[in-house]
Amino acid sequence: MSEPFLRIILSCEHGGHRIPVAYRPLFAGQEESLATHRGYDIGILPFARFLARELEAPLHAAEVSRLLVDLNRSRRSPTLFSEVTWQLPAGERAAILRRYYDPYREAVTQAVAEGRRNGRVLHLSVHSFTPEMHGVVRRADIGLLYAPARPAEAEFCRRWQAEINRLDPALRVRRNYPYRGVSDCLVTTLRRRFDGERYLGVEIEVNQKLPQGEAGLWHHVRQVLLESLRVAATRLDNPPL
Repeated sequence: MSEPFLRIILSCEHGGHRIPVAYRPLFAGQEESLATHRGYDIGILPFARFLARELEAPLHAAEVSRLLVDLNRSRRSPTLFSEVTWQLPAGERAAILRRYYDPYREAVTQAVAEGRRNGRVLHLSVHSFTPEMHGVVRRADIGLLYAPARPAEAEFCRRWQAEINRLDPALRVRRNYPYRGVSDCLVTTLRRRFDGERYLGVEIEVNQKLPQGEAGLWHHVRQVLLESLRVAATRLDNPPL
């Protein structure tokens, strides 16, 4: 199979639930919360590493918990810091941003900028979502998030969804679900800087029941997502199906 014509860059903003030593006293008694979907995207970092290895694509991954600082939110977001870290003095919050937030986002931004010099970039931000939120069951296995006003992103996600369903019709794939593709996140920030022809910012959301479930099924789903991504990326430059 031919390689994708565009450069793929992967990022994983919620890969882990690590709390740096200096801040662990703040999270005393929060161990259970840190280990849930509130602390990180369960099961997603191994999948992001799998994609990076198979695609030979660079991966920017964070393992610090979003309960310290959420790397996928803008500085103006009310959820940039959690209820634990909002109580810190402004100077300490600024230090967290300098140490963890700024270097991560600057690295991804620089990777995109460099990739665009040689052509089109697909930035795939890799996430997982809890199967149930506030008593509501999320009725999807995979979500593909994009900006509807950016035609290249919309076309790519349409093709990717179609290819996933061709390989496995049983997988429930929804676009801009369980979140809106234009909500406050890293790719939304980067869209403001980079034009829609040479920068495609897409988030994939994987239902956490898959990596937490039966190993054979998850292995199968990973392969379907990988192969469908390869096909969707190579076909992006072709006329619509």
